[in-house]
Amino acid sequence: LMNTRQKKTLALIFEKPTRTDLRYDDVKSLLIAAGANIREGRGSRVRFERGACSVHLHTPHPQKVLPKYSVELIRDFLIQIGVKS
Repeated sequence: LMNTRQKKTLALIFEKPTRTDLRYDDVKSLLIAAGANIREGRGSRVRFERGACSVHLHTPHPQKVLPKYSVELIRDFLIQIGVKS
């Protein structure tokens, strides 16, 4: 079940043109609420998994905002696992 903030983040992920101001912590919270599991990799690598689907990201640092290509990967992952705006 998603809270209001997570629903807002979901709507922002599906906006066109792709946003470049989404905070990693907000997206991480949304993915967890959508049932994804987190696997930490080496360094700043992180993988979100649900079933047979996964998305590989780099945790942004020192800034906390995801780059455009990461938002697009997350959008595709959400579609694959059946979560739509």
